[in-house]
Amino acid sequence: MENFTVTVTCLLIGMIIRKVPDFPKETGNILNLFVIYISLPALILLKIPELPFSKNIFIPALMPWCMLVFSVIIILLLSKVFKWNRSTTGCLLLLIPLGNTSFLGVPMVKVFFGNHAVSYAVLYDQLGSFLALVTYGSVIIAFYGSDENNPTFGGVLKKIISFPPFITIIIALCLRFFTYPDIAVNLLKLLSSTLVPVVMIAVGFQLTLRLSRETISQLSIGLFIKLIISPVAALVFCKLVGLNGLAVNVSIFESGMPPMISAGALAILANLSPKLTAALVGIGILLSFITLPLIYNLLNI
Repeated sequence: MENFTVTVTCLLIGMIIRKVPDFPKETGNILNLFVIYISLPALILLKIPELPFSKNIFIPALMPWCMLVFSVIIILLLSKVFKWNRSTTGCLLLLIPLGNTSFLGVPMVKVFFGNHAVSYAVLYDQLGSFLALVTYGSVIIAFYGSDENNPTFGGVLKKIISFPPFITIIIALCLRFFTYPDIAVNLLKLLSSTLVPVVMIAVGFQLTLRLSRETISQLSIGLFIKLIISPVAALVFCKLVGLNGLAVNVSIFESGMPPMISAGALAILANLSPKLTAALVGIGILLSFITLPLIYNLLNI
């Protein structure tokens, strides 16, 4: 697949330029900020007004919350069985339920399902993953992280309403009954086309592989739940209740994304098993290039 090859190539470019001294250590963060403030909002403004409102929009909005509850139950049970310490449990509770549904998920949905499916991916991310990060994620950090990271209601609310893509999705919903002028459409198409290359170069630049004996067991269990068990469980559930269609398939596909980079940053900041966190994010991205095509093929059986 040509698009998939381009995506992998951009990932490798990011890994290569990380070795070039001229690129500062903050390059990955700068590229991510460009995506958050420019590429993704442009894509939202372009695609959300095209979204046909029906009962199908509730599926990508609710699926991430259902998968969050599913993952939390499994992790808490395994924590008791394996007697994980608080740091390990907190790390897994933060990273496994929250997928990389924006930086990696949106480009991957675009590659596998096409531009017309991006709106559902954006809904899954903005109404599910991001809201879960700033609400559920704050609770996990409060219970398992350092004292100085205790969140407040005002702080959580501020994060939600000040996040550029979230603001943009509200604006896009308000503009869905208006027609953009041609120059605006062309500009949005140009800016949104930067999403895939910039995201994948940023991911490649930030990718770290830190394996140690004490993290292998937790790493294997965590990624198995995130990359395999979660999407399979979502698929089985949807089949049992008779849900189908593009919105459903995109939601199942998104549920199999690797751990969220932003959640990893919060986990490291809260000192939640930093070595395990880095391994979950880094190895998870690499393995997802194997598991995501498998999930896509499973959806088309």
